[in-house]
This record gives sequence, C-alpha cells and structure tokens, in this order.
Amino acid sequence: MDAYFVYLLECGDGSLYTGYTNRLARRLAAHQAGKGAKYTRSRLPVRLVYYECYPTKGEALRRECAIKRLSREEKKKLIQGFSCNELL
Repeated sequence: MDAYFVYLLECGDGSLYTGYTNRLARRLAAHQAGKGAKYTRSRLPVRLVYYECYPTKGEALRRECAIKRLSREEKKKLIQGFSCNELL
C-alpha cells in the first residue's frame, strides 16, 4: 500500500514551497539536485521542514491545496516545533 506525503521545503531565499509525492526521499533528492519543481531550481539549497503522510492521493492533494492557501505566518506556525529527523 502506498503512502502519500505533503511536504514543505524552505528554499535558500527563505521562501516556502509546498508539494506532494508518494516517494518523499526521492523527491527531496530531486529538489536538492536542482531537478525538482521549476520554483525550487533557482532557489537552492532547499531543506525539508515539514511533512504529513496520507493513505490516499486524494487526501494528500486536498491537504496540499489547504496548506497552499495558508498565509506565510500560518505555515510558520505549522512548521514550528516539527522535526524531520525521523524521516529517513
């Protein structure tokens, strides 16, 4: 059974990028190599600062959309206190 991840990256310029994937480690490596989203390519380096896991693609896409609608301050509150160390 696949798991789907919604994640937030902090880019080198301090901006935040939200995305989703079913292979988080591979997607993060692609972003860091400059082969990820067009938005992140010019804003390297990127750092994973937040993620959530969902059982279905639909749930992940709905959550991604909801996070994208949050203000920068709301996203910062979401990130605050979250640790990505246990991911990989």
